[in-house]
Amino acid sequence: MTSLQTWMLARMFMGPTARTEHTGISMFHMLKSEDKLWMIWMKIRSCNRTRKAVVTGSESMNGGHHLSKGKLGDVVGLTPGARISFNGQLRNYQNAVSQIVNILGSENAAANYLSRCIYTVGMGSNDYLNNYFMPLIYPTSRQYTPEQYADVLVQQYSQQLRTLYNYGARKVALIGVGQIGCSPNALAQFSPNGTQCVERINSANRLFNDRVRALVDNFNNNLAGASFIYINAYDIANDILRSPSSYGITVTNRGCCGVGRNNGQITCLPLQTPCSNRNQYFFWDAFHPSSAANLIIGRRSYNAQSSSDAYPIDIRRLAQL
Repeated sequence: MTSLQTWMLARMFMGPTARTEHTGISMFHMLKSEDKLWMIWMKIRSCNRTRKAVVTGSESMNGGHHLSKGKLGDVVGLTPGARISFNGQLRNYQNAVSQIVNILGSENAAANYLSRCIYTVGMGSNDYLNNYFMPLIYPTSRQYTPEQYADVLVQQYSQQLRTLYNYGARKVALIGVGQIGCSPNALAQFSPNGTQCVERINSANRLFNDRVRALVDNFNNNLAGASFIYINAYDIANDILRSPSSYGITVTNRGCCGVGRNNGQITCLPLQTPCSNRNQYFFWDAFHPSSAANLIIGRRSYNAQSSSDAYPIDIRRLAQL
């Protein structure tokens, strides 16, 4: 790579990756802030990654790893506001890859370059939050059992991830869906006492996660050069929620910012004053983990504390491949 190419890529890929909501800091932004995680951040930076090109399709590109988040389908998630579906993000990513090919001068050079990048993909939350468990708006819970719905989602997810692979992704961390049934929004709507998690939601999330984990073996066994891993965000969150004081968390059933029961009936509003002790809250708003929770999840994703945190390896070891 020439010095001019390096300068061009450095100009195009700077700063953190895409985020779709203001929830403090995401779990992978935490990797940058930790001195002991500097190695992985530098390795991710060496890929000279994307933000605007991936998220908006514009020519200006900056960011770290490619962080997709939220929904698999093109319809789900429209209720809380505009989002870019995974299909839309993939189209924008393809545009970004074309620009990288032009900068580096050949498809082979671009393929070698992208193969060193780490991609993190966290999908599925909004397919449950803003679709399956909104029966008054969407028919999916009447059309599919939880098992069938998980199958449909993961079949689509598999096709989308193969597209990502076909456009150069080789090191990919798949982030499992968290405990949506423990979110302030779920507690506000369905929990009789406001503290007991909603098992019918969590059980559906586990069905999805089990199938996503199985994709890892499928891809690694059948796609040349693929190194997919699964991050078990569900069980990591479960550890925190079961023993919050061990992690410095004191409030697990309310959002730091929100309205109504559990601060979860309406999510954090513009200009609303949040709680004064946000580092003691597991949830930032009606749906999303706080920075404090994301720090814990991010650390364990990078360097697994339990054998169940990541499969088959954690992000630290993925970065070393």
